Amino acid sequence: MSLIHPDRLFPPDPATRAITRALFSEVCDLPIFSPHGHCDPAWFARDQPFADPSSLLIQPDHYVLRMLVSQGVTFEALGLAPDGAPRETDPRAVWHLFARNYHLFRGTPTRLWMDYTFSELFGLEVPLTGATADMYFDRISDCLGKAEYHPRALFDRFGIEMLATTEGALDPLNHHAAIASSNWTGRVVTTYRPDEVTDPEHETFAANLEQFAVLSGCDVSTWAGYLEAHHVRRAVFRNHGAVATDHGVPVPQTADLCPQECEALFDKVYKGQADAKDAALFRAQMLTEMARMSVEDGMTMQIHPGSLRNHNRRVFTRLGRDKGYDIPRQVDFVGGLAPLLNAVGDVPGLKIVVFTLDEATYSRELAPLAGAYPALFIGPAWWFFDSPDGIRRQHEAVIETAGFYNTVGFNDDTRAFPSLPARHDMARRVDCAFLAERVADHRMTETEAHDLAFALTLGLPRRTYCIAGAQA
Repeated sequence: MSLIHPDRLFPPDPATRAITRALFSEVCDLPIFSPHGHCDPAWFARDQPFADPSSLLIQPDHYVLRMLVSQGVTFEALGLAPDGAPRETDPRAVWHLFARNYHLFRGTPTRLWMDYTFSELFGLEVPLTGATADMYFDRISDCLGKAEYHPRALFDRFGIEMLATTEGALDPLNHHAAIASSNWTGRVVTTYRPDEVTDPEHETFAANLEQFAVLSGCDVSTWAGYLEAHHVRRAVFRNHGAVATDHGVPVPQTADLCPQECEALFDKVYKGQADAKDAALFRAQMLTEMARMSVEDGMTMQIHPGSLRNHNRRVFTRLGRDKGYDIPRQVDFVGGLAPLLNAVGDVPGLKIVVFTLDEATYSRELAPLAGAYPALFIGPAWWFFDSPDGIRRQHEAVIETAGFYNTVGFNDDTRAFPSLPARHDMARRVDCAFLAERVADHRMTETEAHDLAFALTLGLPRRTYCIAGAQA
């Protein structure tokens, strides 16, 4: 018995399924281009064995954590504790807890990713249950001890063309420097994420500005000096391979204030006198400033709005950020992006990729905007929606208005490295099924569908993230 079916996610209709198979056969083995994610660059800098199955597959995966916690499992039982505190939980006990609750993931994309990983990466072909937990743990542990399961070997095995990690503006980028100075040929690049120094409501904002000044060598007490510090740090990131910036803002609100207004606003922010309205306006202005900097240095700008992050304040206080309590919220792209798009939306060569957690905005707002402004592109189905049905819903909502070429292909956005090929496999299957249906009802030819299958897999991501010579 196999954990994964060769026709998974393909249409049930035999004729359409045959077209899907033909399309998929041409893209299934193409390289993986991963322009946005949250893998740890230290894995590839040090190339040390992964510690154990639980720390590799459970603890870094938000999707796994939030499902288990929603059913009453504690973070402590999963081996998570406040930063700096000892983690004394036995990895095998954590794995048993996961295995006993694996049924919770039935019908979810997490189940697809996990079963693919178990089968394709570790050769496991019996279902994970409490009864098979030890066998799974021992098999995976044995594999992780082998050289072919070290991070760089897996990178090569997965066929990764490029993997982008995401680092804050204050990151020393020492791991990326170590990768660059090694004799390894894998391409792992960084991404400039300045939220910690652009959000006055960040809990360590004042201290962050002090460190920003030290790292950049700029006087960040003035508006001009603060902007120059961003120029300096962006250049450092580009020297470490960065092709993009990333901005995790609460809402897609932008502003285009005059210089005098910017100076007055920054003065309040720098002195700690900004209220919530000032903080929101400052974030809005900084999105426009980041877009202008992208015009200058060619970095693709990514905007990830619409999450009320760290919704559970008790968990945030005890365990810190990014523990699965980030909840989608309603947003306004039409009004919110107007100042930015009126400032730079028609600039040739600028690429702004917008993601959403508010699916209602796909057809009503994002598709018409991206179908008009040359600089604006619709990011892939993101976070809660990078799933088979989520990808399909996005295609159905945006393609008729914006077309395929105002989208950017698939981003896996993962922190769980072993799931990376599983996620790309899922996206390629869904894309091919969607295209096959349009061949079957004669909306496009098979030749056009084959062209688009390649574009969605490699052409569009390469083009969007400014890879030399890329063709969509």
